[in-house]
Amino acid sequence: MTAGGGTEQAVAGHVNEVHLVGRLAAEPEPRELPSGDVVVTFRLVVERGANRRAATPRSPTVDTLDCAAWRKDVQRSLAAAEAGDVLEVDGALRRRFWRAGASAASRSEVEVTRLRRRRGSRRAG
Repeated sequence: MTAGGGTEQAVAGHVNEVHLVGRLAAEPEPRELPSGDVVVTFRLVVERGANRRAATPRSPTVDTLDCAAWRKDVQRSLAAAEAGDVLEVDGALRRRFWRAGASAASRSEVEVTRLRRRRGSRRAG
């Protein structure tokens, strides 16, 4: 407890912030939900970097992360993006739940609040 009666964690606060720079794996996919809202989903391929601790020589060197864009400004930016572009995104990690037949399913994804394409980022085909 702190002097004010709260816990140390309450004073420090919780943080859910994601900042990624990676390559757009494929064309973004807009999807209209039953509510009429539109979400644009995409996958970002992020290199693990030289400081990764490889368990074996065959350990993955990249992570592929699911991202979702609900904001219209982010969706507009994605409309101009192509597979292979290097994107910088900010957002928060979210866990989504839905019904899959008789059972529940879930997935973690980055909810993107800011996106920009890095200049000269298009990969040579």
